[in-house]
Amino acid sequence: MLTISVVIPIKPGLVPQAAGRIAALGWPSGQYELLVAEGTSPSCQRNQAVQQAAGEIIYFLDDDAMVVPDALQRLARHFADPQVVVVGGPSLTPSTDTLLQHAIAAALASPLGAGGVRNRYRAVGTVRRTTERELILCNLAIRREAFLANNGLDERLYPNEENELLDRLYKAGGILLHDPGLAVERSQRTSLAAFVRQMFRYGRGRSEQTRIAGLNGLMPFVPLFFLVYLLAVPFLQSPLLRLPLAGYLLAIGLCTLRAAVKERAASYLLLLPLLFPILHISNGLGLLAGFLLPLKPQTCYNRPPVTIRHLTP
Repeated sequence: MLTISVVIPIKPGLVPQAAGRIAALGWPSGQYELLVAEGTSPSCQRNQAVQQAAGEIIYFLDDDAMVVPDALQRLARHFADPQVVVVGGPSLTPSTDTLLQHAIAAALASPLGAGGVRNRYRAVGTVRRTTERELILCNLAIRREAFLANNGLDERLYPNEENELLDRLYKAGGILLHDPGLAVERSQRTSLAAFVRQMFRYGRGRSEQTRIAGLNGLMPFVPLFFLVYLLAVPFLQSPLLRLPLAGYLLAIGLCTLRAAVKERAASYLLLLPLLFPILHISNGLGLLAGFLLPLKPQTCYNRPPVTIRHLTP
């Protein structure tokens, strides 16, 4: 079986939760190692941890991610094909999350909310070839050899550092797989303010990725176009030009009703009509900021040092 290095970045001073969770799964100790990278720049932390990793496969997890018990077996099966360079799965919301957190999850998993990236937040279909649009860094495995050969994560990016790397691996001919069964559970943001910050960061990261790697489709920028349209609505004279706004409001109503019925959650009728505009406007503002603000430095030299701890399985 392939050897796997599980890499988890944490902030300074935090006690890693994932170590205990992974130990409880009963994975054979000889088949994996666990590296915890402590620092203030996740891209730098992950890059430096990979340098010290011994496994053929790097499995990136976040510290709060609860992974499925058969994750190692799934990864070994997928990576038995030497052409497969990346395997990932969705990030799902635990049943213990609050009503607001579940409503956020419903928004992210809907076509209106997250569009082409919604499969990052729901388990649907079967194992399939994919692109960066369905993969998420809190639950992502990459061949160490391919990671190093492609210079790892671009340290100017956070978030979207994995999207930029995955695009490079895809264009180089590597196979990327999405396995809906290779899921982790992670809680959604606990407040509207935290959700706004999350969506803003995602937008900013997408624009910064585009500045570094070039344009790769217009769909991720729909929230920016929508934001510009909203700002122009008060100045539009023709009623016909306000039809897109009416269509958007209708789409919110239909998606809200569908989610409420599907999940049998009456609370969605109140929460989702608020969450959809928050998601799109926050993301649009982040996209705008990502084009206007300076990029981060290329290296980690001016940041606090990264500490790598090898935890015994």
